[in-house]
Amino acid sequence: MNTRQAKEFVFTGWHMLGVICLFFGTIISVNFYMAYQAVHSWSGLVVENTYVASQQFNGKVAEAKALNASGISGTLTATDGLIRYVIVDEAGQPVFADKVTASFKRPVGDHQDFEVMLNDAGKGSYEAVHAVAPGHWIADVSAFRDGRRILHHARRIAVLGEVQ
Repeated sequence: MNTRQAKEFVFTGWHMLGVICLFFGTIISVNFYMAYQAVHSWSGLVVENTYVASQQFNGKVAEAKALNASGISGTLTATDGLIRYVIVDEAGQPVFADKVTASFKRPVGDHQDFEVMLNDAGKGSYEAVHAVAPGHWIADVSAFRDGRRILHHARRIAVLGEVQ
């Protein structure tokens, strides 16, 4: 017979320290990961009053569907201090508007935001001379004819290079 007894496991303070480090290390790691994801993925879009924005949501969706069904689209360029927006229909023919405005907003912060009125340059092209600083922008362009919006185009863009 074997008279040797197996040594029983004894949970010591070192074991407890390891458990605590693993537990809080996991919590802290997950928090850092979530904070990183939040900072690098948040669009920065904020509304003045969330209740009012929620009440307007369905109307905005209906308008967006109607504008999308019209087949009118536009192309925005912002280079060399010139902002140009070209509006065409489904067949690629120019679309004429009475008023075209472009609003440029930074995704986070509003100290560099600006809005410009684009002037008719012919053949469905609308232009304004205005330097756009490098970086990320949310460009929001609206075109109106006879007091009614015929096109609304919001897009996130990146402007590369130096201010002209």
